[in-house]
Amino acid sequence: MGKIEIRSDLCKSCRYCVKYCPKSVIEIGDNVNEKGYEYAVPVRMADCIACQICARMCPEGAIEVYR
Repeated sequence: MGKIEIRSDLCKSCRYCVKYCPKSVIEIGDNVNEKGYEYAVPVRMADCIACQICARMCPEGAIEVYR
């Protein structure tokens, strides 16, 4: 099981992490960051396999994955 940390202040809601997560762990939330974007949030952490695809796909470097 992995742990995902997403820096909401860096997220620009590109949705790459949502699209490419093989376990659908991440969704776009309802809250808005200071840049005006609804940011990604981990919602099913128990399903995370720490594959790090979300972190590699994030163009803003907003995601860290821990094992």
